[in-house]
Amino acid sequence: DVDEILKQTDLPAVGLDDEGLFTYVNQAFEKSYGWDKEELLGKSVTTIMPPNFRDAHHIGFSRFLTTEKATIAGKPLPLAVLFKDGQVHDAEHFILADKKDGKWRFAATISLR
Repeated sequence: DVDEILKQTDLPAVGLDDEGLFTYVNQAFEKSYGWDKEELLGKSVTTIMPPNFRDAHHIGFSRFLTTEKATIAGKPLPLAVLFKDGQVHDAEHFILADKKDGKWRFAATISLR
């Protein structure tokens, strides 16, 4: 579940709220991708996405919030991650979502492939 992913210490992991804003960034993520959590907390998840992924993300995220039917959660996804220095690398994303106190929240591990 989301809480289990957020407890990760060995895998790069992030948490997001129902607006797609970072609520959590672990040290493994900071070390792996060059971002400081202070740079990401409260910012959109699109900050760490290559520009060509952003429109698809907005469409998929809006669809999920409207239907509440996850099509990508709970399975490894071959996507990409944007490093702070501008490099883009293939990465495997594992995303989970749950609803707590009436609000959706999300967590993901992001590992280089």
